[in-house]
Amino acid sequence: QVQLVESGGDLVQPGGSLRLSCAASKIIFSISVMGWYRQAPGKQRELVATITSGGSPNYADSVKGRFTISRDNAKNLVYLQMNNLKPEDTAVYYCNANTLGSGSWGQGTQVTVSS
Repeated sequence: QVQLVESGGDLVQPGGSLRLSCAASKIIFSISVMGWYRQAPGKQRELVATITSGGSPNYADSVKGRFTISRDNAKNLVYLQMNNLKPEDTAVYYCNANTLGSGSWGQGTQVTVSS
């Protein structure tokens, strides 16, 4: 069974930065589309960013220019670098793997942006 383990969530002040990591196992990582989603209290889960097996990124408009998704296929890792964080970025961030149409989720990591 696919395992995705997120880490890096924390409490940070507005304008600060965080880097989230997702370690994947039991997955053909190199052919998987990897993504980050987030869910704030009382809201639906939403796309933050995805990255194809070839490294092409896609971002939600709300994070363009502030967040960067990347991946290391040799280590089965995907990252989300988050800069200039805003209070509205507060959410649980989930890692997602899509391998040939089959999706898996991690358990999530909490990001709180507050002064």
